[in-house]
Amino acid sequence: MTQQHAIEAFLTGGDLTIEAPEDVEAATEFCRQKGWGDGFPIVPPTVERVQRMLEYWDRPWDKSIGVFPPKDGEITPITVAANAVMAGCRPDYFPLVMLTIEALCEEPFNLKGVQATTHPCAPLAIFNGPVGREVGVNSGHNAFGPGFPANATIGRAVRLAMINIGSAIPGTGDMATMGVPGKYSFVVAENEDASPWEPYHVERGFDRDVTTVTVVGAEGPFNINDHFSKDAAGIMKTVAGTIANTGGNNIFYKCEPVVALGPEHAKTIAGGGISKQDFKTYLFENARIPLGRFADAVIEERLMRMDPVRYGNAAPDTGVPIVQAAEDLIVIVLGGAGKHSMFLPTFGATHAVTRPLKLADGRFAHSVEEFRRR
Repeated sequence: MTQQHAIEAFLTGGDLTIEAPEDVEAATEFCRQKGWGDGFPIVPPTVERVQRMLEYWDRPWDKSIGVFPPKDGEITPITVAANAVMAGCRPDYFPLVMLTIEALCEEPFNLKGVQATTHPCAPLAIFNGPVGREVGVNSGHNAFGPGFPANATIGRAVRLAMINIGSAIPGTGDMATMGVPGKYSFVVAENEDASPWEPYHVERGFDRDVTTVTVVGAEGPFNINDHFSKDAAGIMKTVAGTIANTGGNNIFYKCEPVVALGPEHAKTIAGGGISKQDFKTYLFENARIPLGRFADAVIEERLMRMDPVRYGNAAPDTGVPIVQAAEDLIVIVLGGAGKHSMFLPTFGATHAVTRPLKLADGRFAHSVEEFRRR
């Protein structure tokens, strides 16, 4: 099968030809009736548009790279490209779409659990390195908000692929009780230029000029507001007090919640001579919840089963840490001016995965143009 035929086979349903309208409104309604899409208007994935998307991928277009749960639909660059077109992605965003999907397929992330759980979580993609900056992934003001096509459409392409390929359809494959806005799109880049510390991917062992994505099965961001503290001790105390709550899953699992520090908070903390590891250690030791604040059933059914020795005869003021170890915390710098930070708990039964952007020959990619087929 040629690449052209492979594209046509996907877009026309194999041996069964599907004639779909090219008008956006009509195509959107057509897809809605088929159970495809996320509720927003879609760009019709014509053969020509899918081909333009695939010009930015240097591997076979019809080769399987895995499956998407819960229905285990086969993932190929063609199927992902069609969803990227539907999402309104520019073709030069496509390598980052594929990188994110490859990371989600890694076993430690537990995409099946994230896809099907009742928990309000979604895959958060955090980009580091030059390619995210090249295509305009927002790391500054309003990083979690609207206004930046790369953030909006890369995340939407990933979500559409999870819906259309994996059948993560609300109420059947996706069983979230209430869901979370991050299920539409959940993409940021770390604000490396504003960070007083090494970027997150360098912490994970990559060179600064390597592009990576880190995927986290995260809840929506929760604000950490401190406009008054002038020193590191004050900011850290506010962060610790905000992230210590009884309703999170991170208490019960070894997983990696995210603390996204605003640049002003990060500068104040680092200005006090605090390293990133110092900050993590402080949070591990101080973001603790008195045992007596938990419901009796939670103590008996969760905490006692998790650590019967520690909690069996513990006093009500015994501190329960929000993570299993200081190293489990992901700390990034994100956003623009303003004395705000964010905490993003996780689903719990998931591990963050960091994956570098590589070309087909195994070399690290430093520009999207390296993927382009001439």
